[in-house]
Amino acid sequence: MEMTRRKLLNNSRFLCFMLNNENYCIDILRVKELMGMTAITPLPGTPGFIRGIINLRGLIIPVVDLRLKFGLPFLDYSKRTCIIVVEVAYESETILMGIVVDAIQEVVSIPDEKLSKIPYISAQVKSEYIKGIADTPEGIQIVLDVMKVLNEKELAVVRETAVVHQQETAEKDK
Repeated sequence: MEMTRRKLLNNSRFLCFMLNNENYCIDILRVKELMGMTAITPLPGTPGFIRGIINLRGLIIPVVDLRLKFGLPFLDYSKRTCIIVVEVAYESETILMGIVVDAIQEVVSIPDEKLSKIPYISAQVKSEYIKGIADTPEGIQIVLDVMKVLNEKELAVVRETAVVHQQETAEKDK
């Protein structure tokens, strides 16, 4: 029993999803919410991969389409398209951001020693966004580093977008 518990503690858990017919994962500890596709309010003047904002129980959350961020072709949203709300750090604060993926798969445990960083892989995503890959019983999993998906400038735009629209929503509610 103790050995099984210790083994679970040494494994990291990841949420797996599909993007352009490839399997990707992100650290489950960064995931705050999973939701089906919902109406996204577009924002003029932001990069194309920032699809807009959503209102999640009073919180204004910027939404990034990972396909567009990674230079993949836009795909019309379907019943399987989902938004994963993740927590990212920017300067000294934590902000929420939605990421659009083609479909959510499952949660898997990957032992830390199975996660290996390689300088280049033939994935459709730049290696700078990839934390590592792992060969699991479910197949090869590409693990994204959600903290590196957006650079400093892009994170600033996302944060500013959320703050401005949160203030506007608060003003309207008065």
